[in-house]
Amino acid sequence: MRHYEIVFIVHPDQSEQVPAMIDRYKVLVTGRAGQIHRLEDWGRRQLAYPIQKIHKAHYVLMNIECDAETLTELEHAFKFNDAVLRHLTVKMRQAVTTPSPMMKDEKAKSLTHATEGTKAEVTHAAEGAKAEEAKPAEQPAA
Repeated sequence: MRHYEIVFIVHPDQSEQVPAMIDRYKVLVTGRAGQIHRLEDWGRRQLAYPIQKIHKAHYVLMNIECDAETLTELEHAFKFNDAVLRHLTVKMRQAVTTPSPMMKDEKAKSLTHATEGTKAEVTHAAEGAKAEEAKPAEQPAA
């Protein structure tokens, strides 16, 4: 069996259907003695150029191991699914299981946002403490 990397782009109006589509394609591959080594849902992203007057779409990446018959069946399913705008299949030399650069960027961004949020909370708390120290003591009315 050979290894393949498949990326397919789904119409943004069909984003809710993506998990069901992924399950359908997983069953297609595993039902024919294939394996899925990596499956990443990249979510909704900006397209490089408009496709059918659409500027955003839902991206999914799969690294699979299957025979040529299964791959033909999978590509046939992509072609006749109107929700799939584009798909690309690349033959790989070996199975790829490490996270893709897209997922690494997402993790880095989420970690950056989390630390920025923590820094902002700490700075806000420090500013609040300084403001209270700077207030002059109230003098009692005589």
